[in-house]
Amino acid sequence: MSDIDSVGPRCTLVVLALAVLCSCSGPGASTQPAATGPSGIADASHLAAGGNAPSGATLINPKSGDATAAKAGAVMFTAMNCDGCHGGDASGWVGPSLADGRWRYGGSDAEIFSSIYYGRPKGMPAFGGTVGVEGAWTLVTYLKSLPVPADIATESWETP
Repeated sequence: MSDIDSVGPRCTLVVLALAVLCSCSGPGASTQPAATGPSGIADASHLAAGGNAPSGATLINPKSGDATAAKAGAVMFTAMNCDGCHGGDASGWVGPSLADGRWRYGGSDAEIFSSIYYGRPKGMPAFGGTVGVEGAWTLVTYLKSLPVPADIATESWETP
């Protein structure tokens, strides 16, 4: 074996080591988190296995009470074909009414956001990848702005 043949494997190791070192974050590297969905939701009204709620953030609707966002949400509701399942004005059709004040998965802004963003079993697809965080909050604001009808078509099985 010549001297040139023994340099090849060592040179490969040096190049690999440099590649690993260059890929590591240094002091000047960006510490910005990747643009992902919101963190988990902690809600005191939900029970967790073992009695301990999972860690998470309490989500707060940044558009709460904003009439302009509610109007934009009404347009988005139709544009995203939400009314194809939930009916016009979210009054219910194939999917449940979103205007009657009764919510299967909770009616807080954070719980409605979670339903839109992450979806729910048995029919509600996740729209977070399509509408994003801002769009989901816009839809939540629209849904929360809907007046509860005086005469609800069905009765709740829950005791008030």
